[in-house]
Amino acid sequence: MVKPWLVAGRDDAAIATIRRNVDALRDVLGRLGWVLVVERDLVRLRKTPPARRHAHTALGPNPQTCQWFFLLVAAAESMGRKVALGAIVTQARSAAVEAGVTATNDIAERRAIVAALKMLAERGILEQLDGDVEGYVRDDNPPVLLAIHHTRLLHVIANYSPEHDPAAAPAAWLDAVEREPDAPRRMRRRLVDDTLVHAADLDDAEADWLRRRVRGDDGGPLAEAFGLHIERRNEGVAFVVPECAYRHPWELGPLPFPASGTVAHAALLVCNWAATAGETPADVPAGWRSLTADAVGVKLAELAAQQQSGSGGWSRDLAADPTGRLRGDVAAFLSGLDLLRVCDERWLFSPAIARWPSPKPKKPQARTRASTAAQPALEFGEADDPDLA
Repeated sequence: MVKPWLVAGRDDAAIATIRRNVDALRDVLGRLGWVLVVERDLVRLRKTPPARRHAHTALGPNPQTCQWFFLLVAAAESMGRKVALGAIVTQARSAAVEAGVTATNDIAERRAIVAALKMLAERGILEQLDGDVEGYVRDDNPPVLLAIHHTRLLHVIANYSPEHDPAAAPAAWLDAVEREPDAPRRMRRRLVDDTLVHAADLDDAEADWLRRRVRGDDGGPLAEAFGLHIERRNEGVAFVVPECAYRHPWELGPLPFPASGTVAHAALLVCNWAATAGETPADVPAGWRSLTADAVGVKLAELAAQQQSGSGGWSRDLAADPTGRLRGDVAAFLSGLDLLRVCDERWLFSPAIARWPSPKPKKPQARTRASTAAQPALEFGEADDPDLA
């Protein structure tokens, strides 16, 4: 789930585990409409696109990186097994001209190309044999040798809809790819894919499934198959990983929370403040808290002034720009978790922000090994299930 691409030579232990349990895995994943591809040197989980497009793109690659990712894919298809980095980028630039994409060759574009090369390497499509792709930021033809795994190019696009041309009508094409008419399957996917599912987001069919089947014949067995617990509240539901199932927060995926780091710490403090200081206007769902972006900026400036910066504290660069870069990073972080939705200049905080207690202030002290223990969970909202009352 965390790594939908597993490649031989790098993920051998995980691939061996999947091969031993492939039938059971395919049965469970089939209930979500997902396909598990198992080949000689590759395991690829072909998932459907997430329903919350805005949240999943908040911390994803920027548009320029995505653009160069696919231009490099187009270039790689026609090249040999081994290729110099400069050669594949030159071919990608030719593909950009054919596609009508303007290339600037500035530092931002070069960094986007490097990021796209790393994305291809993470998927096992490109393999770095010699040199360092970072060299392209400074040099058009750095001494870098790459290997292309052409058969893996077939798995780059996990979902495709022939109903629309993605170049001529991208929005309609995305809508067609994301469309899932079966409400129970939509709910199963969201519970596995999302941090939590908010009751306010559901249509009538989804709300009916949540009332009748989340703990019964559908949601319960699915949670058990993934080793998860169901946490149900008036405001929504979540599949929760039990503390005994992991040792380190990074095992939970790309966005563990609460977590260490300036942005994650600032996000936790802002959530705790918003839970009490946020307004509850009539035009937002019950339990959600509303604050202005300016108010959040003022609070982050106040928090930055209270924090120790530098070694063992907050990043000096972020603390020096609380209403700009830090606020933007906090917004992206919380949006990726679907704990925040930014509407123009208004920040709407999920009821789930009350689930975590405020961290106790710490006195400046010598740097020690950080604890990886997760903070205890608090219930958000009132329980509507008898066993949670």
